[in-house]
Amino acid sequence: MNDRPLSALPSRGARIVAFSSVLIGGLAGGAIGYALVDVQCSTDCTVASGAGMFVGSVGFALGMSVVAVLGLRAMGEWRERGDAIARHTDASGS
Repeated sequence: MNDRPLSALPSRGARIVAFSSVLIGGLAGGAIGYALVDVQCSTDCTVASGAGMFVGSVGFALGMSVVAVLGLRAMGEWRERGDAIARHTDASGS
C-alpha cells in the first residue's frame, strides 16, 4: 500500500515556505510602520519611528503566522482526503 508513515506534520518545504512568509511579512510590516511614522513626523522622531517599526513588524508577522497556519492545516486536510480516496480506490479495485 503506502510506505509513508502517518504524520500530522506538513512537509519540510511547506514549513520552510510558511516560516519565510512570516519573516517577509514582519519585514514588510516594519518598513510600513517606519514609513507611516516618518511621513507624519517633522522633528527628531527616533523613538516614534522605532515604535512604529516594532508595532508594524509584530502586527504583520502575527497576521502572516495565522495565514501560514491556516494554509498548512488546509494542506494537511487535502493530503488526508487524497489518502482516503486512494485507499478507497485501492480497496475497490483489488
